[in-house]
Amino acid sequence: MDRRGYLAQSLNVHSTRSPGRWRRPLRRWFAMLVSIDVPRGAGAAAVAMLLLSSVCYGVVKGQHTDDIAQNFHDVCDAAANAAGFRIAEVALAGEHELNRDDILKIAGITERSSLLFLDAAQARTRLLTNPWIADATVLKLYPGRLRIEIKEREPFALWQRDARTALISADGTVLEPEVPARFAKLPLVVGTGAERTAPKFLELLARFPAISGQVGAAVLVAERRWNLHLNNGVEVMLPEDHAEAALQTLIDLDRDKSLLSKDIVLVDLRLEDRVTVRLSDGAAAARAEALKAAEKKRKKPGKGGEA
Repeated sequence: MDRRGYLAQSLNVHSTRSPGRWRRPLRRWFAMLVSIDVPRGAGAAAVAMLLLSSVCYGVVKGQHTDDIAQNFHDVCDAAANAAGFRIAEVALAGEHELNRDDILKIAGITERSSLLFLDAAQARTRLLTNPWIADATVLKLYPGRLRIEIKEREPFALWQRDARTALISADGTVLEPEVPARFAKLPLVVGTGAERTAPKFLELLARFPAISGQVGAAVLVAERRWNLHLNNGVEVMLPEDHAEAALQTLIDLDRDKSLLSKDIVLVDLRLEDRVTVRLSDGAAAARAEALKAAEKKRKKPGKGGEA
């Protein structure tokens, strides 16, 4: 027999034997599947699981999880209140700008809340989201008392940026996006970054009451140095470094020469070796006329001169 006949015979043998190799395991697996003893009620349980899965999917897809959680929490609060854990008394401490209703609303405490299911840590976290509140403590005193202590930030200055003015605290926190009338007299700082660097600069400026009392606004330039806009319209340009020495120079010049009372619009103190002053338009025009008249008088010939 040649090689081609042997190869054909081998293929025929394999082809006749191969079906038996996978049919026998298949029959055994099928027999095992049929012989499984399914517990009673398994079908109903499977249907219930399918329905529950569908409901859960619908809740998540429809974004109703928060509503369901809130409803469940309300049921728990109602049960706890009926059992004697109603919040009968709320003691507050440290509030000045915020009133009682504001604090309770921020903390998430309502008339339906129970002391048993109140999460004190979560209530504190919610209180700290308010810019007025720097720190807070929430204490549960069973069976029905709640104590809330807060530490409020103090209004420090008015901060103007992009033509909008806000009320800020000393740490730069924006307390109110608009300025209540009772805080209108606080110092005004202007510019990007001024809310962060103002405390240190205003502390320096307070050492010179003769100047600080005349300042209408302090403007931070390029987040590096300050310009002072005085109430009389004069602008004072301070250096980036040694601002304290520049302020002292300004006080000395005003004391000795009444500099800030003159008809000027700008005092440039950025250079250590000189002070540059810019006159107002009217003063500059009057000075130009005076110089022109003086020059004309100087060139005019005397009586003994040529005819």
